[in-house]
Amino acid sequence: MIKGKAVYLNRLYSKMKFKSVEIGESISGASPPAIFVGRHNYPRVFVGPLIPPQHGDTQIMDLPEQWIINGKTVEDVVNFRLCLVRGKETLNVKDVYSKPVQTLQELALAKKSLEVDAEFKKKPRGGFFHEDVPPFGPSAPLKEIKLAENPKWNLQLEKAYYDTDLKARDAMIELYEKGLFVSSIQKALSVGAFGLEKNRKLVPTRWSITAVDDTISLYLLEKMKTYPKLDHYQVYEINTFNNRFVILLMPTEWRYEFLEAFIHVLGKEEVLFSDFEFYQGRKDYASIGGCYYSTRLAIMEKLEEMKMQAGAIVFRESYPGYIPTGVWLVRECVREALRKIPAIFFDMNSALSYISSRLWLPISRYKQQSILLGQNLLSEFVR
Repeated sequence: MIKGKAVYLNRLYSKMKFKSVEIGESISGASPPAIFVGRHNYPRVFVGPLIPPQHGDTQIMDLPEQWIINGKTVEDVVNFRLCLVRGKETLNVKDVYSKPVQTLQELALAKKSLEVDAEFKKKPRGGFFHEDVPPFGPSAPLKEIKLAENPKWNLQLEKAYYDTDLKARDAMIELYEKGLFVSSIQKALSVGAFGLEKNRKLVPTRWSITAVDDTISLYLLEKMKTYPKLDHYQVYEINTFNNRFVILLMPTEWRYEFLEAFIHVLGKEEVLFSDFEFYQGRKDYASIGGCYYSTRLAIMEKLEEMKMQAGAIVFRESYPGYIPTGVWLVRECVREALRKIPAIFFDMNSALSYISSRLWLPISRYKQQSILLGQNLLSEFVR
């Protein structure tokens, strides 16, 4: 029996074999734009750009919001992400006004792909896969980096950058409400572009992704609690990237659970992980990681669109061939599923019976794992 999601995923990462792009000790190309801030050895972390050996418009390489809706496959995503070469240098997270960070900020806030020339101290090697962040190709310490053109910033990001009296939370929410992609906000937060001047610092990419998902979803959650409750059950679903998502919206006050199963991904295993919250929310970090917050954001967006309050249970199954490409996957899959026409039910048993027919594992396995389904909470649902 594999214990713990982190242990399970580490085993998965160790078995992944993909060929990254091959380059020498220099590169010239158009960054999408993309950057990466590591978390190892915090507060002194590796920071740097992601650059492909390609020119022109490469924005799609770092716009996860566009991958599923534009029909990209998991192979497409892996292939173009492994073309992104990571340059890195060690900086203190408080060095937000240093020249290297200012160069990264020029990249992160650019409104289009940016031509970059870089030299490395040695030939870039390796590749990176993780459940939280999109993959990228080989990496090496930077010797020199030059922007081959003067970047034009996204005007909304530029305004937030120069407003040094605007708190980071408020900046994230304002930018989101103005229609900026979540991934763009995450990138800007990561390079220290938001917040009170004295508080600005670099934020590791994994943390910035979750921070933005969490901040915006909590903002929408407080609005959602003022709306009337849904009066029936809705079931949405999607099957893509070797994953199936089934989302159940329930006629209750807010409560949320994310149940995920990895089925025969490594061999013959069937492992389940989950976490949950009730109306009051949660204060500790979810045990299943950033996917919890990315999914919650997608659900909040749907309920805000409907102007309704509801409870939600999300079932995720990952099948053979599953590749970890970042929490963008759960956010965009759930978003896409929630754009579809739902199946409607008027009692919990009928909804669960339908859901059971859509999943590989029997619903009894999920009830054993679940807090919302496994305790005496069903009495309030079943009529």
